[in-house]
Amino acid sequence: MPASEQIPQASYRIALGVEYEGTHYSGWQRQLSPLQETVQQHVERALSQIANRQVSVICAGRTEAGVHATCQVIHFDCAIDRGTKAWVVGSNSLLPDSIRILWAKNVSADFHARFSATSRRYFYLIYQRKIASVMFAGRISHERAPLDLDAMNAAAQFLPGERDFSAFRAAGCQSKSANRNIMHARLYQEGSLIVFDIQANAFLQHMVRNIIGSLLVVGRGQQSPGWIDELLQGKDRSRAGKTASPHGLYLVGVNYPPQFEIPGEFSAPGFLAASA
Repeated sequence: MPASEQIPQASYRIALGVEYEGTHYSGWQRQLSPLQETVQQHVERALSQIANRQVSVICAGRTEAGVHATCQVIHFDCAIDRGTKAWVVGSNSLLPDSIRILWAKNVSADFHARFSATSRRYFYLIYQRKIASVMFAGRISHERAPLDLDAMNAAAQFLPGERDFSAFRAAGCQSKSANRNIMHARLYQEGSLIVFDIQANAFLQHMVRNIIGSLLVVGRGQQSPGWIDELLQGKDRSRAGKTASPHGLYLVGVNYPPQFEIPGEFSAPGFLAASA
């Protein structure tokens, strides 16, 4: 390649906060097939137009098809810095309504959206009503019968700590280890919604959805809370509950060491307070 055509070495690292409604996307990660529309695909296309050169981004957590995020964090390297307004306002003008850049920040070269993160936090939302809500379609999981929230909470208390989560790991998970450290796992009710709040250093593929699938078994009275401990000890995915729908799952927070000064460590879905 002639020197005049060489791509200049990146001299800026930019971090962004991204919010998206993931119902109609094949997850965050760019796919080989152009027919599979992803959030990353749209974000990179918009940023590349603003930068006037190809931009490739790295995210804190690769959410799956149908999963949403209020607080995804990404970073990219670029030879020029267009400024916060361009990265936020300019990019949003090029993105579909279901994806928004919330903030932009220059960060040091040692910041990495994925590897610098110390924890990720997810919400899983369950709507209790005989008839599913049209307004929440694709955004919240639906449960027709009342659930035993106390039993589900008692079951969830077997989850915190560092342990092997093979019982809640997808068959296709490529992680080298099934060990993860859960900081907290709890459920609470807000109006007709049940909120499952879980935070860990990292998650296995389908881990949150597999956990909630088993907690629902407990909530329906089909198993006692101690069954969750039995599943953890047995490390057998086939004995656990079904994988829950992706539509109730939200990435709501990513934590980083304070020296990086990353904003927005937590952001609940905006409609939660209005659900009561």
